[in-house]
Amino acid sequence: LEEAAFQLQQIFRIDISIALNILGIESMRAGHCRVAFTCFKLAADRGYSKAQFNVGLCYEHGRGTEKDLEKAGFYYCQAASSCHPMAQYRYARYLLQHGPGSPWDRHHEAVTLLEQAAMAGITEAQAYLGVFYMRGLQPQEKRGLKYLLLAANSGDAQSRYHVGVCYEQGLGVQQNLAEALRHYRQSAAAGNRQARERLRA
Repeated sequence: LEEAAFQLQQIFRIDISIALNILGIESMRAGHCRVAFTCFKLAADRGYSKAQFNVGLCYEHGRGTEKDLEKAGFYYCQAASSCHPMAQYRYARYLLQHGPGSPWDRHHEAVTLLEQAAMAGITEAQAYLGVFYMRGLQPQEKRGLKYLLLAANSGDAQSRYHVGVCYEQGLGVQQNLAEALRHYRQSAAAGNRQARERLRA
């Protein structure tokens, strides 16, 4: 009976968190940012990762509360530790730009989180890693191209443009101008200005 009661408590706790998070989303859509933040915060403090991520967004953008990047980082970290892919991406960006600790430790943790988010299908993380590996102090062109292709295949026009650059210049792949043109055309068709300019050139 004690075990059953404990299980019911766990289910009840999670259901309340889910309900609060949904209420927060609906409040945000209706323009009631302060109410939304309160709902997200209540659910986040119960350990619900989706709400923790939403609290992070509120703090990052100053919606329903004062803008506070340190608090945003804290809540992104909480959600990332529960394997929330978009929180992993956001927390990685926070670490690279504002995070505490030594630059090497921050860099290592950020790259690990970005790779986890990229493998979970977060296009922003794939695109970021693609450029990161292409432009690093020790470029890893094949690895960068792998992530750029993932992002491009998810519909990211900027990454599609970068894939074209890789084929044009032979970065991480054998140079192939016809393939470069194909990627530039796809990127331009999706509205990428750089690709249109490259095609004209």
